[in-house]
Amino acid sequence: MSLAAHESFALFCQQLVNGVVLGSLYALVATGYNLIYGALRLANFTLGEISLLGALLTVSLLHGFFGIGLPLAPAVLAAVAVCALLGGLLEIVFFRPLRRSSTLVGLLTSIALAVVLQNLASSFWGGGSRLFAAASVPAFFARPALQVGNFLVSWLQVVIVIIAVAVAAGLHLAVRHSRFGRALRAVSQDRTAALLVGVNVDLLMTLVFALASALSGIAGILAGFYGNSVFPALGWTLVVKGFVAAVLGGLGSLPGAFWGGLLLGLVEVFAAGYIASPYHEAPAFVLLIMILLLRPGAIAGWRSGPDKEII
Repeated sequence: MSLAAHESFALFCQQLVNGVVLGSLYALVATGYNLIYGALRLANFTLGEISLLGALLTVSLLHGFFGIGLPLAPAVLAAVAVCALLGGLLEIVFFRPLRRSSTLVGLLTSIALAVVLQNLASSFWGGGSRLFAAASVPAFFARPALQVGNFLVSWLQVVIVIIAVAVAAGLHLAVRHSRFGRALRAVSQDRTAALLVGVNVDLLMTLVFALASALSGIAGILAGFYGNSVFPALGWTLVVKGFVAAVLGGLGSLPGAFWGGLLLGLVEVFAAGYIASPYHEAPAFVLLIMILLLRPGAIAGWRSGPDKEII
């Protein structure tokens, strides 16, 4: 094989890895989307700003929030816990009273709350980007887990993919084989019937929002580590791409969220590498339109219906 062919193959493999990693981040947010949509038929756009909050809190806790700097693990755990608590609080205060309202009301409420959260974050942390100090990031993140010539896979990339796969597999098993999962599927199929058989719908919805928000917080933290910075548009980027991934995989489908995220990440990265970087996002949205036109059930085979159990 010639040198040019070797370089071309190495570039292809590198783009493949980058796409899987980026898609894993999108899949985490899409999973949160589909958890909430599967239970309430609600597209929750606050998840993007919650992911931004998770990343900003992690940076602050690592660098000395209120004069106290935490190690990496406690800082990440604290940030994810705050994201989960915020998600549960938003459900109790804002979304629970709207549960009997139309889908449009819930959607507009989530968008309004996302704008409020974004402005609160800008007021508290400012509008600039925040960098992770080199001392606060584990050195092994940047070390190669695999390197062959110009082809490189870092340990951070491996960690991101492992977390996404673990979340997808764990949630699938929990939804199919746990008491929580049975209750969630019951509410997804028929909320009134679930109430009649003793399911605590209020508590379940709060837990679903908290779990989805925790996943979004994790996605924001990992995205911050991956880009080595946290910028104000991070939440909007993740929320839009996560929503597209959720639609690609099928709204409400947890396996679809994972595969939709991977597909979106691969399309975006290969478009940037082989078409033109300034237009790398366009092919992903073209793909979304094509799938919705040609296969309305999306890649997971989901089909809509008022009583359809879609989780």
